Amino acid sequence: MAELRVPKLNSNDDVYLLVEWLAPDGADVRAGQPVAVIETSKAAEEIESDRDGVLRHLVKAGASCAPGAVIAGVGAGDAPGPVLTPLTDGPLITAPAQALMDELGIGLDQVRALAAAVIRRSDVEHLAASRTSPAPASAASSEAVPAAAGERRPLSKVQRGVGRAVQLSHSTIPAAYSVVRADVEAALDLASRLTREVRRPIGLPELCLRAAARLHERFPLMFARLAGNDTLELPDAPHIGVTVDAGEGMYMPVVRDAARRPLKDVATTLMEFRISALNGEFRDSDLAGANFTLALHHDAEVALAIPLILPGTSCALALASPAREPVFTADGDVVARRVANLGLAYDHRLINGRDAAEFLRAVKESLETPEVLAGVQNS
Repeated sequence: MAELRVPKLNSNDDVYLLVEWLAPDGADVRAGQPVAVIETSKAAEEIESDRDGVLRHLVKAGASCAPGAVIAGVGAGDAPGPVLTPLTDGPLITAPAQALMDELGIGLDQVRALAAAVIRRSDVEHLAASRTSPAPASAASSEAVPAAAGERRPLSKVQRGVGRAVQLSHSTIPAAYSVVRADVEAALDLASRLTREVRRPIGLPELCLRAAARLHERFPLMFARLAGNDTLELPDAPHIGVTVDAGEGMYMPVVRDAARRPLKDVATTLMEFRISALNGEFRDSDLAGANFTLALHHDAEVALAIPLILPGTSCALALASPAREPVFTADGDVVARRVANLGLAYDHRLINGRDAAEFLRAVKESLETPEVLAGVQNS
């Protein structure tokens, strides 16, 4: 009987959650058929059988499983199926939840009282917080009882994933940062016109993404990754991750082969990303494979932001919200123009300050003379 293993779905998580089985134990399945749903810190992904046969579950839904773990077998109908370890009475406790229970000294009887079929780490955190909260006071003495020192809340699944990426980036990447100011008046005018023409929302993010992608061949280091201490890997195409935060956590879905994508297609893709962020419907395959980051900052009060360089990439370009400012013309006149800051955080092991400045100037020039960005092919 062939083993069905959990693939490595991202670089942030050491353990995933088997949310549900899409095919029951003993079902006939086909190669390529989705049979299970695995949840990571940021998305849910369907796991497919790699062959025809009879599916035999090895892990119950709701359990934690590490990348590479065997969760099922697929074999001939007359092959002996795997034996499941019988569960004890009570809820199914995920491995992270059990580890926290052991750390805090929380017993099985206490989690049974939650009346949940599956106990996750967040359930244990809530339980621990309730144990440390004071008992409610009677009406007569409520004024004499001080309020709790502070409320404890667990981080969301998405934010825990962000935290792991941030910690790994800051501990492994020696970053530097440069910033330029770009006159984006012409770019915003073009974006407004193109929005009407293609019937898709086009703004600075779409134009900036296109500007960066078109520079892939001229500045390959910006899209490279460090393999070992003295070797570079240069990708054959720019795959640009774009930060999206709709209030439910930050995601970074990827626009693949961005230099060859029509601007209308880029606009449609970013619009779909925003909808997926609102609904939390990303798959891990949507979030994997970036070799460049475009970090968007929409708050008009944020003039400068230093983006995170994701492990496995060499730089991240930050686009701040434009602001109207006085600008000197070539004739010495002062006019009001919309200006935006462009910042580049870069891995100093691969990229030097001069390279970063030249790349930023090239992006700036593209935004200040933006008509070429409306084209389809890299030029």
